[in-house]
Formats: sequence, C-alpha cells, structure tokens
Amino acid sequence: MPRLTVKMQIILLVLTVLASLFFWQKWQGPEVSAMVIKQQPLVQSVVASGEVRSQSLARIGSEITGIIKARHVREGDEVKPGDLLLELNNDEQQARVHEAEAALQQLVSSSRRQAQAAQKEAEANLDQAQRERARREALQERQLLSDEQVEQARRSELSARVSRDKATLQAAALASGGTEEQILTQRLAASRALLAKTRVVSHVAGIVQTRNVEPGDLVQPGHTLLEIATANSLEVVVKVDEKNMARLVLGQPAQIIADAYPDNVVPAHITFIAPAIDTARGTVDIHLSVDAQTDFLKQGMTVSATMETGRRDNALVIANDALREVNADSAVVMRVENGKAERVVVKLGMRGMAQSEVREGLKSGDTILLDDIVAGSRVRPKTNPLRVSNE
Repeated sequence: MPRLTVKMQIILLVLTVLASLFFWQKWQGPEVSAMVIKQQPLVQSVVASGEVRSQSLARIGSEITGIIKARHVREGDEVKPGDLLLELNNDEQQARVHEAEAALQQLVSSSRRQAQAAQKEAEANLDQAQRERARREALQERQLLSDEQVEQARRSELSARVSRDKATLQAAALASGGTEEQILTQRLAASRALLAKTRVVSHVAGIVQTRNVEPGDLVQPGHTLLEIATANSLEVVVKVDEKNMARLVLGQPAQIIADAYPDNVVPAHITFIAPAIDTARGTVDIHLSVDAQTDFLKQGMTVSATMETGRRDNALVIANDALREVNADSAVVMRVENGKAERVVVKLGMRGMAQSEVREGLKSGDTILLDDIVAGSRVRPKTNPLRVSNE
C-alpha cells in the first residue's frame, strides 16, 4: 500500500475534523433562537391613536344683522380678549347715536329753559287770576258786580291754576335728572350699544381655527363667523380597544407623539374615560390633558398616545414570543435544560404587548426558546440579551 504524502495526510485530517464537527452539531440539535430571562424593570402600557382637540371652542357670531365691512383676523392668528375681529357697516347705527345726542343736547340747551320760562309765566298768570277773582268778589259784596262776572273770574283762576300745574309738571320732567332726560339718556346708551355691536371683538384668548365670513357678506344672528380655540385648552382624544378599558384609570401618565413631529414627546395624563362604548368600532374614547406647554400641537392633528397602566421595578421578564398555550394567568414555555427542550408551565403576572412578568415556574438566568420545538429535542440555543421595553 503506497504511503500518503504529508499534504494528503493534512487534507485527510481536516476532513476528519470537519466530519466530526458536523456530526457533533447534528447530535447537539439545530440552532434555535432563545433568550435568557432576568430580573429587570417592566412597564405595561396601552397604545392608541387619536387627534388633538380643544376642550373649549368659542364660536363667534354677530348680534345684529349687517354687512361685513372689514375682517381683521384669519386662521392661525392669536387673539386676546378685546381684540377686534370683524367690523360691520355702521352708518345707520352712527346716525341713531347722533340723533340721540342731538335730542339730549336740545333738552339741555332749549327745551328745559323753555319749560322753566313757561312755568314762571303760568305762575304769574295764576297770581293775576287770583287777584282778579279777589277784586271781583270784593265788588260783589258791595253789590257793584253781578254774580256772573264773579263766576267768570273764578273760572279764569281755575284755568290758570291748571295751566300752572301742567307747566310745573313739564318743567319737572325736563329738569336735570328728570324723566325726559332719563329717557333720552337711555336712548343714547341703547344707540351706542347698538353701534358697539357693529364691532365684533374677542372675549377669550386663543387661536383662530376657522373663518366663515369675508367683507361684503350679509351676516345674521345665530350664524358662526369664526371659531377660536381658547388658550391652554388643548386635549388629546384617543380611541382605545374596549378590551383594554379595565386597565385604564383617571390620572394615569401618558406620552403623546404627533405624527408630524415624531421626535417630540409630550407628557400628558388621563382626565376622562367615556362612559359608553362605540359599538360600531368596539372602542372607548379616552381624553388626555397635555402637561407641557407646546407650540406645535394643532387642532385636528393626528397623534399616538402611550398610556402607562402598570409598572414593576424588578420583575422576572419574558418575551411574549416565547409563550405558548396562553391562558388568563398561565402559559407554556420551552426551557433549555441539559441541551434539550423542556416543557414548563409558568404563572404570569403583569402582561404587556411585547413582554410579560413571570410569577412562578422560572428563575433568573433560565434560557427560553423563542421558536416552536418539540419537547425533548436537543437544541443549540442562540441567545440575545432581552432589552427593557415600554410595552
């Protein structure tokens, strides 16, 4: 038998080693994805999408019918109480104010003086009639005048007295602070109030959301011309699957991320849980109050909210991908023991979307298979460190 050369001996040795390594790996079983569980923090959360809304949306309208003369704001403008929003044509209202002012001025400068003069004249006429009546009565006693002439003097006195009383009442009505001045003052105030209604001003601080009017439009009471989202009233409304409703309570913290600004995380908390379920979608509305002042959140913006529903600072955590035959509070996992897959029933605690807490059945450092393997099979676990998740 010919002797092998050194080169051939080396090749044969390499092949033998490779063959041995191959059969050794086959004997050990296939390489399977696995994880080593350990004690670490676990956060349970519910994730849902929704939109930004305003808790208080002021709808601005006109109290009178008129034509829009000027518009001073548009969508996105910031307004404060007292800021002018719209102006209506006010020619008619200004004319009424001028008319009321003129009537009041006429009362002060003319009518009041005339009434005072008329009162003095009526008093003088009454004095004259009284003297005439007394003179005729004296002559009658001396039988120098007839009864008819005396009666005529008495009627003249009565007429003068009535005239004097009318003049006194008229002067009192036109006097300073009298009823006529009060009426004209109220008429002037009403005219000025009507004129003021031609200037539509903001009564709240906020941001103009919508406008439904332009100069030249005819507006009437009851029509919404502008909508203003009041300052610091933004909230987020998300729709949560009803199966997660039991895990949510008022005051739970949350984090909001707007689709338009994925790098900005805004803290928030739950302020309202709707009392009814949307039967068509199987969801419940959850309202979140924003805890930080933000400039980028806008009315109607689409956002995602992560609501923290539970936390364990030191829990034995397992990935949900490793759980089999999951029940309400238990599941089956495949643990690696002496190179073989072993079926183990575990008791679960807090559940998350990606990870869960193991209460019983495993210990820290156990290697758990992530792939489906028949119990008793030899395996070679390929482990990756488990990272903390916020699910």
